[in-house]
Amino acid sequence: MKRPIRPKIEGCNVAEHGTEEASGFNIHPMEQFEIHPLFGGDTLNWYTPSNTALWMGLAIVAVILLLVMGSRGRALVPSRTQSIAEILYGFTHSMIEDIAGKEGLKYFPIIMTLFMFILFTNVLGLWPYGFTVTSHIAVTGVLAIGVFLSVTLLGIFRNGTKFLKLFWISEAPLALRPVLAIIEIISYFVRPVSHSIRLGGNMMAGHAVIKVFAGFAGAMGLGAVAPILAITAVYGLESLVVVIQAYVFTILTCVYLNDALHPGH
Repeated sequence: MKRPIRPKIEGCNVAEHGTEEASGFNIHPMEQFEIHPLFGGDTLNWYTPSNTALWMGLAIVAVILLLVMGSRGRALVPSRTQSIAEILYGFTHSMIEDIAGKEGLKYFPIIMTLFMFILFTNVLGLWPYGFTVTSHIAVTGVLAIGVFLSVTLLGIFRNGTKFLKLFWISEAPLALRPVLAIIEIISYFVRPVSHSIRLGGNMMAGHAVIKVFAGFAGAMGLGAVAPILAITAVYGLESLVVVIQAYVFTILTCVYLNDALHPGH
């Protein structure tokens, strides 16, 4: 006689599923990164309003409220909002000038916009029920490719063939220069990959860890002191990481801009 086949639910059998539900141990850390339509349905097209578009829009609104509405009074004694806006403005201005020089300040509006967008999308991702837009390589990849193409075209149009000095290490011994040139070319074209994965990977990893500890806390019930402490610690760390990663992405953009402006240095 043939044995009856147990039905399976989403890749696990009924016994496993029942045990999981009974214990309360149900952790799906990657569900928080799923993209879905805002108004129901299962189909996503390029024009479909999604949670990604919503949280990117909220980040843009937050930036406008801070930098435009919050500082429009230009008071001699600034309010808290105006003080934060001025600090961010001065911080970005100094970063560009220190890395790319006075010439780099021409591109301050673009870099400031990039920094503020990444910063606010990162911060909003820490809110309860928030969505971390920068955890998706599709988003960080577009930003990284945009930076890569912009600085490359700028370097070519500004310096012509002198832009190739970026790959030719004149200080190195002559025999090593062709080898170093190949390495420099490869590392140059890998920039958008590392630029995007660094931001997306860090955002995804920290949020996934918080979700895992939250699952442990839910499974342990009243004895969930250790997971709750771990969540608090990781959340505090993530509060720093979201700012640091926005800074790292922006400072690398400034470094690439400096290479385009001064390829011989």
